[in-house]
Amino acid sequence: MDSTDKRLIDELQTDCAQNLDQLAGTVGLSRNACWRRVKALEEKGIVRARVALADPTALNLGLTVFMAIRTVHHNKGWAERFRKAVAGFDEITGVYRMSGDTDYMITARVSDMRAYDRLYTRLIERIDLSDVASSFVMEEIKHTTRLPTHFA
Repeated sequence: MDSTDKRLIDELQTDCAQNLDQLAGTVGLSRNACWRRVKALEEKGIVRARVALADPTALNLGLTVFMAIRTVHHNKGWAERFRKAVAGFDEITGVYRMSGDTDYMITARVSDMRAYDRLYTRLIERIDLSDVASSFVMEEIKHTTRLPTHFA
């Protein structure tokens, strides 16, 4: 990946809806060369998707929840059931297997505390957990989907 590819990625992360002529002009390529590079980045899986970012508040999903999950089950079967269980929740926006005292960290977007309680109840009905400790975001100071390319 060269500096032009990195510039393309930066531009696509800023606005993936810009047309090919705009994108090519910004990074200093011809339209065809730009198209070939973007396609190559997609084929390599470097650019995984081009998406629109929705405003959570406008969608009545103003409460962000971090759920620290602990389990006594550390086997392949339980892990697969857990993966399937969390995949079935649209409210869950991220699931991470962790080091340290927390086994998994879940991020979720819900409308309010009652919606969180419904999520929690449905989750513990689907999978056996030993502990769920949840924290609620009071103020979002920084959140981005943009990845830095200068380290690549």
